[in-house]
Amino acid sequence: MSALTPEDFGAVLLSLRVALVATVVGLPIAVAAAMAQARGRFPLRVVLDAAVTLPLVLPPVATGYVLLLLFGRRGPIGEQLERLGVVFAFDWTGAALAAGVMAFPLMVRPIRLAIESVDVEVDEVARTLGAGAVVRFFRVTLPMAGPGVAGGAILGFAKALGEFGATITFVAAIPGETLTLPAAIYNATQAPGSESRAAALCVVAGIIAIAAVLLSDGVGRWAGRAARGERP
Repeated sequence: MSALTPEDFGAVLLSLRVALVATVVGLPIAVAAAMAQARGRFPLRVVLDAAVTLPLVLPPVATGYVLLLLFGRRGPIGEQLERLGVVFAFDWTGAALAAGVMAFPLMVRPIRLAIESVDVEVDEVARTLGAGAVVRFFRVTLPMAGPGVAGGAILGFAKALGEFGATITFVAAIPGETLTLPAAIYNATQAPGSESRAAALCVVAGIIAIAAVLLSDGVGRWAGRAARGERP
């Protein structure tokens, strides 16, 4: 790891920060979207399905460009937010937004499947016992869908950690500001004589990815036992 520079360590820490914020902010929205897809009965459901899937099928660069148009300093949303002191373009918060958008479909999918696997009759029994919709969701549906929620969170974190195309298009790769781990790897591959640095960064990325997979497996098992009422 001696080939790594302080700038590279900063990129690793920034990537972890971006991925964590993207996951924490995006997970409640993903749960709501998954619930609407799994149990919702409304005319525009197909629009919701398309909107959720869109970041997954669009080129990441196109997604980043759309974010730049919308949330840039002269964009219809970004200009209004800047008046409130909120800036996304060319800031680490923009990197978190881009990573969250790209990770969103991967968070929603396992959560939706987990909610769909919950027996509707269990919810109906809770309803007949007087439980309201909010109580049923937090006391019945969400705990039973726990493994899917945990899996979606870890999967979203891993995707946000490795996001490159949308992030670099939206916020560039400014050292100390928006230079994430994938951007640092790309820069190293483009600089002559930086092969060892690029390899070291790839090793770091691999270690983080393996840790995320192991964590996902452990959390998924724990959530599954908790949902079945077993002792963790």
